[in-house]
Amino acid sequence: MKRDFISIKDWEKEEIGEIIQLAEAIKNNPQKFSSLLKGKTIVLVFEKPSLRTYVSFMVGMYQLGGNALYLGPEQAKLGIREPIKDIARTLSRYVEGIVLRTFSHENVLQMAKYATVPVINGLSDLLHPCQALSDIFTIKEKKGKVKGINLGFIGDGNNVLHSLLYGCSKLGINLYISTPKGYAPDKDILEEAKKFAYRSKAEIKLCSSPLEVAKNVEFLYTDVWVSMGQEKERRKRLQDFKGFQINKKLLSLAKNTPYILHCLPCHRGEEITDEVIENEKSLVFEQAENRLHLQKAILIKLLG
Repeated sequence: MKRDFISIKDWEKEEIGEIIQLAEAIKNNPQKFSSLLKGKTIVLVFEKPSLRTYVSFMVGMYQLGGNALYLGPEQAKLGIREPIKDIARTLSRYVEGIVLRTFSHENVLQMAKYATVPVINGLSDLLHPCQALSDIFTIKEKKGKVKGINLGFIGDGNNVLHSLLYGCSKLGINLYISTPKGYAPDKDILEEAKKFAYRSKAEIKLCSSPLEVAKNVEFLYTDVWVSMGQEKERRKRLQDFKGFQINKKLLSLAKNTPYILHCLPCHRGEEITDEVIENEKSLVFEQAENRLHLQKAILIKLLG
């Protein structure tokens, strides 16, 4: 029976741990896995532009001995040129896996429903599971463990935070969140995550201010305030997010200077300052690299 990677919530704690452990092994000895997916092909169906997701999956599949094809926004046009269910069933006869990067999360669910090969969520407006799992891998790499780690997220309650909620709550990472009024994470996802956190003995806390987050964590995460598709909201968002920037002043008030995480691309000078991105505690480019290793592990799990 085929398995999809749509949301971290669909995977058991032990399975998530196995993926992270495999990513670590791949990073330490990539040559050992260089022919594991020989003769297999995936297709990247992208409605949204991409740097890290595109390159990491293309390169990752090549480094595993397989092939990758790319269908960008002009070719994708999901539900416009033809129905998603037709695209899913056609692609399933050509390739061994589909990576979908799209706007509506319903598109991912539809693709997975009708495809007979594994579907990987390369990003939707609701979730970004590949990113979140790579972030958790980065935390483990730095600290040697994940359970009991304190992670803070300041900014928009978006797809990255939603997937972090699932990943952290499953693995026992304490997650402290501060968002402006009106930008809190999805209530249903938050409640699901709290149930997972109860089992893993993790804490999920919505904090009153960025300072409350920063002073209690070992890792501090942010993302852009204006994501793709939100350009018309830019002026309002920049006003609403005043006071939520990660900068030198905020870090100086923290008990211990935390490691800095950002999924990229970043808008330097908005959600984070240039000097914070460039300081010695910044892990943003380690995060970017780890997308490659973690996604190779997902590909092996689904296609190997």
